[in-house]
Amino acid sequence: MVDAIHRTAFDAMASRCEIRLAASDAHTAELLSRQAVAEVRRIEEKYSRYRPESIVSRINAGAGADRGPVVCDKETMALMSYAAALYGASEGLFDITSGVLRKAWDFRRPSVPKPEVLEPLLALVGWDKVACEGEAVHLREAGMEIDFGGFGKEYAADRAAALLMEAGVRHGYVNLGGDMRFIGPRLDGRPWSIGIQDPRDPDAVVASIPISQGALATSGDYERYFELDGQRYCHILDPRTGMPVRHWRSVSVMAPMAIAAGSCSTIAMLKQQGGLNFLNASDMGYLTIDDQGQMLYRDIS
Repeated sequence: MVDAIHRTAFDAMASRCEIRLAASDAHTAELLSRQAVAEVRRIEEKYSRYRPESIVSRINAGAGADRGPVVCDKETMALMSYAAALYGASEGLFDITSGVLRKAWDFRRPSVPKPEVLEPLLALVGWDKVACEGEAVHLREAGMEIDFGGFGKEYAADRAAALLMEAGVRHGYVNLGGDMRFIGPRLDGRPWSIGIQDPRDPDAVVASIPISQGALATSGDYERYFELDGQRYCHILDPRTGMPVRHWRSVSVMAPMAIAAGSCSTIAMLKQQGGLNFLNASDMGYLTIDDQGQMLYRDIS
């Protein structure tokens, strides 16, 4: 008999994470959670750009005209195809080659990079310089990089939740640093109530969203940023200019899968004023807060 929700907290992908699930006893819950955490760590080890042995690091190390393509497995090629779809859907704004721009920005100190620092890095940005042929990937210019950080955590949340559902779990969720995939409602059938952080007060919430199925993800200008001369500079960068976006404080999206929720929230941030039209053209619920603090939402209750 399943009569309790069990919680497992852990760190992964530079985030505080948790799994909540219903199980018949604590030992069963621990075994199930251990499998889900192992899946998250497998994805982190495979795709982290910080790990020299990861497939992403090997692709990046092979960048340049004098290097050959790197052979990849089907899972990696599927994620590359997803990256191509995001590039198209965002009209080039969601570009997994833009991570190289981080080399110009240090959000621990208030300093805006000079054009002569940004321009060489911008020259390395461009999905059109990525060759995906069969089961191999090649970055055509030396110094190019790809980065799955824009959807890797959400992909891991989906995979971990899928494992738990396949094991028979019917109540709970996976939360990887705020990117959440829901397995099912509370034991009594009520939805979970998920608070949306106030982007200007880490101890406050601006809304609570009831949700039992699907996913919820938020992108915002409050995770890594600095302020200089009254202007906030956040870590979400426009790949065309290398400069931070400014229009939204946060964008939360509800979608069937965490990878879709996270990708759409980031695209809306990147589209800035055009983000609302992008969200309205989708069939997903959302809650946005613009740079004046105005809240706009659709289909979140």
